[in-house]
Amino acid sequence: MKKVFDMMRLNGKVAIITGAHAGLGYDIACAFAEAGANLVITSRNEDSIKKIATKLTETYEVEVMTVEMDQQFYPQVEEMARKVYDRFGHMDILVNNAGGGSGKSEGNLFSRDPDQIKAMIDINLTGMIYCCKAVGLYMMKQKSGKIINLGSIAGIVGRNRKMYYDSNRNEQPVDYSAAKGGVISVTRDLAGLMSPYGICVNSISPGGFDKGELPQSFVEDYAAETPLGRMGRIGEDIKGPALLLASSAGDYITGHNLVVDGGFSIWK
Repeated sequence: MKKVFDMMRLNGKVAIITGAHAGLGYDIACAFAEAGANLVITSRNEDSIKKIATKLTETYEVEVMTVEMDQQFYPQVEEMARKVYDRFGHMDILVNNAGGGSGKSEGNLFSRDPDQIKAMIDINLTGMIYCCKAVGLYMMKQKSGKIINLGSIAGIVGRNRKMYYDSNRNEQPVDYSAAKGGVISVTRDLAGLMSPYGICVNSISPGGFDKGELPQSFVEDYAAETPLGRMGRIGEDIKGPALLLASSAGDYITGHNLVVDGGFSIWK
């Protein structure tokens, strides 16, 4: 009988994590490295992840490869997958984490630049599909693999903008919700497509995580709307769910959207 903690180990595995320079992507990279996986971390600017790679290597004593890639462009994604295969000879886990919200741009749909809407869909949805295609081809040949796509509660519930307005904070664009809803739907269908090859495809939909940049009033308002009474904690709350889906402990889970939001999406 397998021991449960042994099932959570990732020794000898190669995990690709897009956008792993900070936030949830970095937390997932730390969790996988602690479990013994060698890492491939990507960014649109490779220099921005060199220090992160060194830190991960020194802390966890695993191999960390960096690749410069903009996932909006399929040739770059295809080249990334080829480089990973050339170096390791296999790829076992893909975490599609790269993407993002509106940033400092206008969030309201009726004031939003159409080019920003297209870019939002491209980076959060189209780029994720590109990564699944390029890496998935190698996984299909080896007849194994785990794909984890980062969705969001924005893909499953609408938002009350009042807490954004009250804190003078940019609201979440509807095109972000469209992209993340697409991520969740693609995950389900791709799980069916890839299951004959022994590949599990799942998504994680985080709620709000406090990265330290939010106004205190927003943090308090968000916490009040969450059954567990707080926002997600960076460095803690995403690690366990990601490791479950990446490891053999999650071998019988596919096509699932794991919501990690403290109950935000269940409570009105």
